[in-house]
Amino acid sequence: MAIPRIYSRNPLHAEQSITLDEAAQRHLIQVLRLKTGASITLFDGSGNEFESTIEQIERKKVTVSLQAATPRDCESPIQTHLYQGISKGERMDYAIQKATELGVNSITPLFCERTVLKLEPKRLQKKVDHWQAVAISACEQSGRNHVPQLLPPQSLQQLKPHSGSTGMVLNPYTEQRLGELPEPHTSLSILIGPEGGLSEAEIYNAETLGWHSIKLGPRILRTETATVVALTALQQLWGDL
Repeated sequence: MAIPRIYSRNPLHAEQSITLDEAAQRHLIQVLRLKTGASITLFDGSGNEFESTIEQIERKKVTVSLQAATPRDCESPIQTHLYQGISKGERMDYAIQKATELGVNSITPLFCERTVLKLEPKRLQKKVDHWQAVAISACEQSGRNHVPQLLPPQSLQQLKPHSGSTGMVLNPYTEQRLGELPEPHTSLSILIGPEGGLSEAEIYNAETLGWHSIKLGPRILRTETATVVALTALQQLWGDL
């Protein structure tokens, strides 16, 4: 079995002992059935990872000892910022999970004209926390030691590309392909609509704000599929695939 990777929200330091949080304890002990002496890897988002050993298991407390920090960088050379139209249910989870695996650096959920999901502020914050947990889990699985930032949801209106980045909006009715854009200098922003896509007015408004319309081929893709295809293509063109 591969050595489990666990994210720590608190900064980690070599040669220390820490108590794991409840979610990590439950995963390691109840799901993976690990015992005292088992090896795990911890990371805190700083770029380092720590080979660690479970040293004590109590009823509601699991203590692990950390060894030396090991720098491990598998980040893409191109910074990618995803602006993802909010979709229902597992579609949004899937898009965030795969975007994380494909190296995205930040994710901003967007309310668009055709967004179906409507939430009050308290429930919306729970959704954001859940999406951040999805990204963390994807980092644990994929070997990334930097966790993408899940930014607060916002409206698409007056949305400009991330500062200093080339902005691309997916538009199945344009003729411009991704490979026809000039190579970005340092970063890319990509804007993807929810189920049902972006309206003509939203696409037009985005273009006036500096987003370049691109298409991903002759077929119209589901929103979660479009996220995977677009990020894969740009990583192949300018990243590390």
